[in-house]
Amino acid sequence: MEKQKIMYDSGNELAAFAAKQINYHVMGYYPITPSTQIAENLDVMGAEGLHDIALIAAEGEHSAAGICYGASAAGGRVFNATSANGLLYALEQFPVQSGTRMPMVMNVACRTVSGPLCIKGDHSDVMYLLNTGWIILFADEPQKVYDFNLLGLKLAEAVRLPVAVAFDGFFTSHQKRKCLVFENDDTVTRYIGEKLSCDNPKVSAFAGTGTCGAAGELPYASVLDLAHPVSIGSYMNEPDVINNRYQLHLAMEAARNKLPELFTEYAALSGRELSFCGAYRHEDAEVLLFVLGSSYHTAMEAVDRLRQDGIAAGVITLYVLRPFPAKELRVLCHNASTILAADRQDSYGAGGGNMSLELKAALSSLPHPPRILSRIYGLGGKDFFVEDALALFKEALSPDAPAFDYYGVTAGTEASDEETSGTSGRADPAMAVSAMQPQYFKPVTKEESTPGLTTCTFDPATGKMKVSGGSVKDTTAMPMRVAPGHGACPGCGIPINVNLLLKGIEGNVVLLFQTGCGMVVTTGYPKTAFRVPFLHNLFQNGAATLSGVVEAFHQRQKRGEYPDGEITFVMVSGDGGMDIGMGSALGTALRGHKLIIFEYDNGGYMNTGYQLSYSTPLGAKSSTSHVGKTQYGKNFFHKDTPELMAATHIPYVATVAESNPADFIRKAAKAAAYSREFGTAYIKALSACPLNWNDKPNLERSVIAAAVDCCYFPLYEIERGITVLNYDPASSNKKIPVTEWLGMMGRTRHLLKEEYRSVTEEIQKEIDRRYDRLRARAKHPLL
Repeated sequence: MEKQKIMYDSGNELAAFAAKQINYHVMGYYPITPSTQIAENLDVMGAEGLHDIALIAAEGEHSAAGICYGASAAGGRVFNATSANGLLYALEQFPVQSGTRMPMVMNVACRTVSGPLCIKGDHSDVMYLLNTGWIILFADEPQKVYDFNLLGLKLAEAVRLPVAVAFDGFFTSHQKRKCLVFENDDTVTRYIGEKLSCDNPKVSAFAGTGTCGAAGELPYASVLDLAHPVSIGSYMNEPDVINNRYQLHLAMEAARNKLPELFTEYAALSGRELSFCGAYRHEDAEVLLFVLGSSYHTAMEAVDRLRQDGIAAGVITLYVLRPFPAKELRVLCHNASTILAADRQDSYGAGGGNMSLELKAALSSLPHPPRILSRIYGLGGKDFFVEDALALFKEALSPDAPAFDYYGVTAGTEASDEETSGTSGRADPAMAVSAMQPQYFKPVTKEESTPGLTTCTFDPATGKMKVSGGSVKDTTAMPMRVAPGHGACPGCGIPINVNLLLKGIEGNVVLLFQTGCGMVVTTGYPKTAFRVPFLHNLFQNGAATLSGVVEAFHQRQKRGEYPDGEITFVMVSGDGGMDIGMGSALGTALRGHKLIIFEYDNGGYMNTGYQLSYSTPLGAKSSTSHVGKTQYGKNFFHKDTPELMAATHIPYVATVAESNPADFIRKAAKAAAYSREFGTAYIKALSACPLNWNDKPNLERSVIAAAVDCCYFPLYEIERGITVLNYDPASSNKKIPVTEWLGMMGRTRHLLKEEYRSVTEEIQKEIDRRYDRLRARAKHPLL
């Protein structure tokens, strides 16, 4: 046995520690709860120089998977971590990875797949991987997360398939346990061995010979092998595709045969036994409970209680989902008369979750198959206590128990006519039960929201919109479309910016929010803060979704199915939504749908704990851009989204700030008018986040003003291709050095140290360059 040390860490922390010890070449990732801590912890260790992994923050999980595929095709060792809808967003990339036989390791902190949006743990995500050709290991405790991350890479490279290490989100991922890890990273390096890529000078002599090294393994093809160029991912027709799939099948069977050998080797190294399955007091059990993940340990305690009462109960679990250990399960289950298979996921319409169905298939060949009941439990992170395990055993012991059912459902109630008569100002229960939630407040009517305080008309003579009114004082009479009582942090800029926007938009409004803090703090089911219609979709698809709403609205009006009249459609995005959702937004703008895209830019992925976004300032600290020996915060400049949107040639692009509210309201009115008459309009506000900017909530307006005055966030508009600088601090002697703004926030205050002078000089130089270009464009009608 190799020397080990005790660590008291969570599954996420141990996954990161294993990756550090392996010292992967590349990690392509995108933050998503609850797997985000893995990248965060690797970034902390990277800042201290404890590993050499290139951590690449993609703009979405699909691109993260592409980064991983490219890095593995280049002969690198590759790592990733994801959850839930992030896994689904990248799903089409996973068969690419396995079908071209590129090994890597990806951790999946299992979480509920939306919608409706839920960030808690169940197994509805990982089951989508079953048919992708990936090996899937499932850890029931933090210790196995560490062990499977080491063994998983060795297995992946032995059979040339990618490996997923899955575990329960928020249970295994976040709960700390006492675990053993190898004290010296060299132990892990020796255990894993060197990857034999053809382009590696240490093994290049073997390239093309058909053998490589003492083990006689083939070297790994690489797109960097210039001496032996290969084409990876070629087009195939029949019969090549079926041959490819057959080879993938053979690789999976090779994994089945390789695992016992790796289990034995790892046990000798660590003293810990690993296996395909886990079982507790199963040998003479007449009734078994079959569960995955952390529930296994809860069920063991229930088994002990039942044994005290003379009931022959036991529990089984799986540690390997692919290749599915049917033979091992038959050995464990052959004495049981009844098995209750409990799934934290449903394969809707199939009479059970995926593991229930596969268990039934595996045991069907027994001479006397046991009675198998299927139960769906624990969805959305619903806790699983010993009492729940006992209740499931009780159902299994009943001869009249139904073959399939849900456990832990809260029954709904029948709705009266009065309860269902209104549809505004309540959360939609998505038809889960017939009862509808009560209307908490009166909806805002068209008459109430059209006080005539801010009007906007198109002037054909100038080719621009002319705004009348719009004073801050007068628009206080505009009714609030977002009601008070939301859950935003003190000082949060989201409700301030959304309400300022809506003060300038008269008439009927329909809102779509992408996932983010703004959506989460206003729509906690069953209540809602919105007094106007609201729709949510995920980060990556908000603009396209709202464009569908807009086109259906116009089509239904055209067909006489909906009353005549105008509606202003507004998509609200932030918290990095214009990173992962950039493609959707650009596509919507290019098509020219009649809607507003409003971005509250708080400079990070705030709703997942402040990871860097592409709009985070250069040098800013975040949970994925730490400050340490080898890095100073985020290492690339912020994205200029207004200029990207302007490149689509939409009729109106503008920037706004709460420090200049009258300008904000007038631009909102213009955007609404352009969206109703001409096409897509885009507005961006710099939005304060005191929690993660690490400044004071009562000073946020001054912080925003300083961002404007240092020209980090200039106020301008591009109206029908003509740039107008609405506020020029340079010409009014109000321009301040960028360091004054950086020094107001804890996330950037470290940049004022002498050791980071070169960084602040680089920031100042780039801000001045961008601002000078903006001023030049404002002076010339063709720019």
